[in-house]
Amino acid sequence: MSTPVNSHSVNLKFSQDIKLLLQRLAEKPLTLGDVLAETSERSFSLVIALLVLPFLFPVPPGLTGPFGAACLLLSVQMIGGRKSPWLPKKISSYKFPRPFAKVMLQNLRRVTRVLEKITRPRLAKIANNNWTWRLNGLCISWLTLLLISPIPLTNPIPTIGILLLAVAAIESDGLLMCIGYILTILISLLFAFIGYALWMAPGLLPKFIS
Repeated sequence: MSTPVNSHSVNLKFSQDIKLLLQRLAEKPLTLGDVLAETSERSFSLVIALLVLPFLFPVPPGLTGPFGAACLLLSVQMIGGRKSPWLPKKISSYKFPRPFAKVMLQNLRRVTRVLEKITRPRLAKIANNNWTWRLNGLCISWLTLLLISPIPLTNPIPTIGILLLAVAAIESDGLLMCIGYILTILISLLFAFIGYALWMAPGLLPKFIS
């Protein structure tokens, strides 16, 4: 019998976490280590959600690398069954540009307030299963690879899939997880089509970027 890896005791209070991070940001620059310190007890999913939510909005150049690397490292740990998040010092000490971080956190707080209203514990046998936890990590890892791929203007697409899975894990929402799996397949097919189109017409990419 599988042991639950998440429970409703890890309530979706992400908006309160973000409020605390905003207060810290007013005192000093924010690092990924600060995010881990503030949210580690709320599981991998909260940290992953915070890392990818900015990609729903325009982000400054250079952030895809550290954010994507951190998300990938965390999701790989999920595949291995790890229960507490860890990042190497080089990544955890990355400092967010303060103006960007403030706008990002304010936007994230608005989004999470909405998410708190539409999710709830459902299909507990799926949501609280160890193998489901690992499958979530596998899907998030794959979507993160798509997120950091050099295809312009596609960041929000895999981000939505990652967010669905992360929020579903936070709220033990098995139904939302199933929707996330279906969306992962659809996103993969879309990227396969885009990749095939670029392979058949390689001259399109430079024109698209310019």
